[in-house]
Amino acid sequence: MKTGQKLVYSVFVIELIYTFIASHAARVAAADLAAGIAASAEDIHPVKTGDMAPGFTVRTVDDEPFVFDPQHLDAPVVLITFRGGWCPYCNMHLSELHTVVPELQQKGIDVYFLSGDRPDQLYTSLKLETQEAIDGLGYKIFSDANIEAARALGIAFRDDKTMNFLEQKGRDIEGSSMRNFGVLPVPAVYIIDKSAKWFFRLSSRITRYACRRTTCVPR
Repeated sequence: MKTGQKLVYSVFVIELIYTFIASHAARVAAADLAAGIAASAEDIHPVKTGDMAPGFTVRTVDDEPFVFDPQHLDAPVVLITFRGGWCPYCNMHLSELHTVVPELQQKGIDVYFLSGDRPDQLYTSLKLETQEAIDGLGYKIFSDANIEAARALGIAFRDDKTMNFLEQKGRDIEGSSMRNFGVLPVPAVYIIDKSAKWFFRLSSRITRYACRRTTCVPR
Protein backbone atom coordinates (compact mmCIF):
# COMPACT_ATOMS: atom_id res chain seq x y z
CA MET A 1 0.00 0.00 0.00
CA LYS A 2 1.40 3.36 -1.05
CA THR A 3 1.94 6.22 1.40
CA GLY A 4 -1.02 8.20 0.05
CA GLN A 5 -3.30 5.20 0.30
CA LYS A 6 -2.14 4.49 3.84
CA LEU A 7 -2.95 8.08 4.81
CA VAL A 8 -6.45 7.88 3.31
CA TYR A 9 -7.02 4.51 4.99
CA SER A 10 -5.85 5.84 8.36
CA VAL A 11 -8.16 8.85 8.13
CA PHE A 12 -11.04 6.55 7.19
CA VAL A 13 -10.41 4.28 10.20
CA ILE A 14 -10.18 7.27 12.56
CA GLU A 15 -13.44 8.73 11.25
CA LEU A 16 -15.08 5.31 11.57
CA ILE A 17 -13.96 5.05 15.20
CA TYR A 18 -15.22 8.55 16.01
CA THR A 19 -18.54 7.78 14.31
CA PHE A 20 -18.90 4.61 16.37
CA ILE A 21 -18.07 6.46 19.60
CA ALA A 22 -20.53 9.25 18.83
CA SER A 23 -23.23 6.75 17.88
CA HIS A 24 -22.65 4.76 21.07
CA ALA A 25 -22.78 7.93 23.19
CA ALA A 26 -26.03 8.95 21.49
CA ARG A 27 -27.56 5.52 22.18
CA VAL A 28 -26.48 5.69 25.83
CA ALA A 29 -27.95 9.20 26.19
CA ALA A 30 -31.24 8.09 24.60
CA ALA A 31 -31.41 5.02 26.86
CA ASP A 32 -30.67 7.16 29.93
CA LEU A 33 -33.41 9.61 28.98
CA ALA A 34 -35.90 6.78 28.56
CA ALA A 35 -34.84 5.34 31.93
CA GLY A 36 -35.29 8.66 33.73
CA ILE A 37 -31.57 9.40 34.10
CA ALA A 38 -30.39 12.94 33.33
CA ALA A 39 -27.10 13.63 31.59
CA SER A 40 -26.00 15.91 34.45
CA ALA A 41 -27.21 17.27 37.78
CA GLU A 42 -28.35 20.44 36.05
CA ASP A 43 -30.57 18.51 33.62
CA ILE A 44 -32.77 16.71 36.16
CA HIS A 45 -36.56 17.08 36.13
CA PRO A 46 -37.78 16.49 39.72
CA VAL A 47 -41.42 15.81 40.44
CA LYS A 48 -43.23 19.04 41.21
CA THR A 49 -45.04 20.28 44.29
CA GLY A 50 -48.67 19.22 44.04
CA ASP A 51 -47.91 16.12 41.95
CA MET A 52 -48.85 12.68 43.18
CA ALA A 53 -45.90 10.99 44.86
CA PRO A 54 -44.53 7.91 43.09
CA GLY A 55 -44.04 4.57 44.81
CA PHE A 56 -40.73 2.73 44.85
CA THR A 57 -38.80 -0.02 46.61
CA VAL A 58 -35.53 0.51 48.48
CA ARG A 59 -33.47 -1.75 50.77
CA THR A 60 -32.95 -1.71 54.54
CA VAL A 61 -29.56 -2.03 56.24
CA ASP A 62 -30.35 -5.76 56.50
CA ASP A 63 -30.90 -5.87 52.73
CA GLU A 64 -34.63 -6.39 53.12
CA PRO A 65 -37.02 -4.67 50.68
CA PHE A 66 -38.88 -1.60 51.94
CA VAL A 67 -41.83 -0.56 49.80
CA PHE A 68 -42.69 3.12 49.86
CA ASP A 69 -46.39 3.28 49.02
CA PRO A 70 -47.63 6.90 49.11
CA GLN A 71 -51.23 5.73 48.72
CA HIS A 72 -51.15 4.08 52.15
CA LEU A 73 -49.23 6.41 54.45
CA ASP A 74 -49.83 6.23 58.20
CA ALA A 75 -48.32 9.70 58.62
CA PRO A 76 -46.80 12.53 56.59
CA VAL A 77 -43.30 11.70 55.35
CA VAL A 78 -40.13 13.71 54.86
CA LEU A 79 -37.85 12.13 52.25
CA ILE A 80 -34.22 13.25 52.26
CA THR A 81 -31.96 11.97 49.52
CA PHE A 82 -28.17 12.02 49.65
CA ARG A 83 -25.35 10.60 47.56
CA GLY A 84 -23.60 8.38 50.09
CA GLY A 85 -21.42 8.19 53.17
CA TRP A 86 -18.35 9.22 51.17
CA CYS A 87 -19.88 12.68 50.51
CA PRO A 88 -18.67 15.37 52.98
CA TYR A 89 -21.69 17.63 52.49
CA CYS A 90 -24.06 14.72 53.02
CA ASN A 91 -22.35 13.95 56.32
CA MET A 92 -22.70 17.57 57.40
CA HIS A 93 -26.38 17.55 56.46
CA LEU A 94 -27.15 14.37 58.39
CA SER A 95 -25.28 15.64 61.45
CA GLU A 96 -27.01 19.01 61.42
CA LEU A 97 -30.43 17.32 61.36
CA HIS A 98 -29.79 15.50 64.65
CA THR A 99 -32.01 17.99 66.52
CA VAL A 100 -34.63 18.27 63.78
CA VAL A 101 -35.37 14.60 63.15
CA PRO A 102 -36.47 13.82 66.75
CA GLU A 103 -38.75 16.89 66.74
CA LEU A 104 -40.40 15.76 63.51
CA GLN A 105 -40.83 12.26 64.87
CA GLN A 106 -42.47 13.65 68.02
CA LYS A 107 -44.95 15.47 65.80
CA GLY A 108 -45.90 12.17 64.15
CA ILE A 109 -43.91 12.72 60.96
CA ASP A 110 -41.85 9.89 59.48
CA VAL A 111 -38.38 10.80 58.20
CA TYR A 112 -36.70 8.58 55.61
CA PHE A 113 -33.17 9.03 54.25
CA LEU A 114 -32.35 7.56 50.84
CA SER A 115 -28.69 6.83 50.06
CA GLY A 116 -26.88 5.61 46.97
CA ASP A 117 -24.76 3.25 49.11
CA ARG A 118 -25.32 -0.50 49.28
CA PRO A 119 -27.32 -1.71 52.33
CA ASP A 120 -24.47 -2.83 54.59
CA GLN A 121 -22.72 0.53 54.18
CA LEU A 122 -25.66 2.77 55.00
CA TYR A 123 -24.26 3.64 58.43
CA THR A 124 -20.68 2.35 58.42
CA SER A 125 -19.65 4.50 55.44
CA LEU A 126 -20.59 7.69 57.30
CA LYS A 127 -17.90 9.68 59.07
CA LEU A 128 -17.40 8.65 62.70
CA GLU A 129 -18.54 12.10 63.84
CA THR A 130 -21.76 11.68 61.89
CA GLN A 131 -22.38 8.21 63.30
CA GLU A 132 -21.94 9.59 66.82
CA ALA A 133 -24.21 12.58 66.14
CA ILE A 134 -27.13 10.45 64.92
CA ASP A 135 -26.60 7.47 67.25
CA GLY A 136 -29.79 6.47 69.05
CA LEU A 137 -31.96 9.00 67.20
CA GLY A 138 -33.81 6.46 65.09
CA TYR A 139 -32.51 7.60 61.72
CA LYS A 140 -34.12 5.44 59.02
CA ILE A 141 -31.61 5.22 56.17
CA PHE A 142 -32.44 3.12 53.12
CA SER A 143 -30.37 2.01 50.17
CA ASP A 144 -31.38 3.19 46.72
CA ALA A 145 -28.44 1.51 45.06
CA ASN A 146 -30.79 0.25 42.33
CA ILE A 147 -31.75 3.95 41.65
CA GLU A 148 -35.45 3.08 41.59
CA ALA A 149 -36.34 5.94 43.95
CA ALA A 150 -33.99 8.45 42.32
CA ARG A 151 -35.49 7.74 38.90
CA ALA A 152 -39.04 7.90 40.24
CA LEU A 153 -38.30 11.25 41.92
CA GLY A 154 -36.66 12.63 38.79
CA ILE A 155 -33.30 13.34 40.46
CA ALA A 156 -31.05 10.63 38.98
CA PHE A 157 -28.13 11.80 36.88
CA ARG A 158 -25.06 10.24 35.30
CA ASP A 159 -21.73 10.89 37.00
CA ASP A 160 -18.94 8.60 35.82
CA LYS A 161 -16.36 11.22 36.83
CA THR A 162 -17.09 10.89 40.55
CA MET A 163 -17.15 7.10 40.32
CA ASN A 164 -13.74 7.03 38.63
CA PHE A 165 -12.34 9.49 41.17
CA LEU A 166 -13.48 7.46 44.17
CA GLU A 167 -12.22 4.21 42.66
CA GLN A 168 -8.81 5.80 42.09
CA LYS A 169 -8.83 6.82 45.75
CA GLY A 170 -9.52 3.23 46.75
CA ARG A 171 -12.97 3.92 48.18
CA ASP A 172 -15.29 0.93 48.52
CA ILE A 173 -18.25 1.78 46.30
CA GLU A 174 -19.03 -1.78 45.25
CA GLY A 175 -22.76 -2.35 44.99
CA SER A 176 -23.57 1.38 45.09
CA SER A 177 -25.65 3.29 42.54
CA MET A 178 -22.39 4.67 41.17
CA ARG A 179 -20.72 1.32 40.71
CA ASN A 180 -23.86 -0.39 39.41
CA PHE A 181 -25.05 2.32 37.04
CA GLY A 182 -22.64 5.29 37.11
CA VAL A 183 -25.57 7.27 38.54
CA LEU A 184 -26.07 9.52 41.58
CA PRO A 185 -29.12 11.28 43.07
CA VAL A 186 -29.21 15.04 43.46
CA PRO A 187 -29.57 15.81 47.20
CA ALA A 188 -33.18 16.80 47.78
CA VAL A 189 -35.90 17.12 50.42
CA TYR A 190 -39.51 16.13 49.84
CA ILE A 191 -42.53 16.35 52.14
CA ILE A 192 -45.48 14.11 51.32
CA ASP A 193 -48.82 14.53 53.06
CA LYS A 194 -51.28 11.71 53.69
CA SER A 195 -53.10 12.50 50.44
CA ALA A 196 -49.98 11.19 48.66
CA LYS A 197 -49.19 14.61 47.19
CA TRP A 198 -45.92 16.47 47.36
CA PHE A 199 -46.40 19.32 49.83
CA PHE A 200 -42.86 20.65 49.55
CA ARG A 201 -39.78 20.00 47.44
CA LEU A 202 -36.24 21.36 47.69
CA SER A 203 -33.80 20.55 44.90
CA SER A 204 -32.11 23.85 44.26
CA ARG A 205 -29.42 25.02 41.88
CA ILE A 206 -27.07 25.10 44.85
CA THR A 207 -27.36 21.35 45.44
CA ARG A 208 -27.03 20.67 41.73
CA TYR A 209 -23.94 22.87 41.54
CA ALA A 210 -22.44 21.05 44.52
CA CYS A 211 -23.00 17.75 42.73
CA ARG A 212 -20.73 18.71 39.86
CA ARG A 213 -17.91 20.32 41.84
CA THR A 214 -14.83 18.12 42.10
CA THR A 215 -13.98 19.73 45.46
CA CYS A 216 -17.21 18.35 46.86
CA VAL A 217 -16.29 14.76 46.12
CA PRO A 218 -13.69 13.44 48.57
CA ARG A 219 -13.46 13.56 52.31
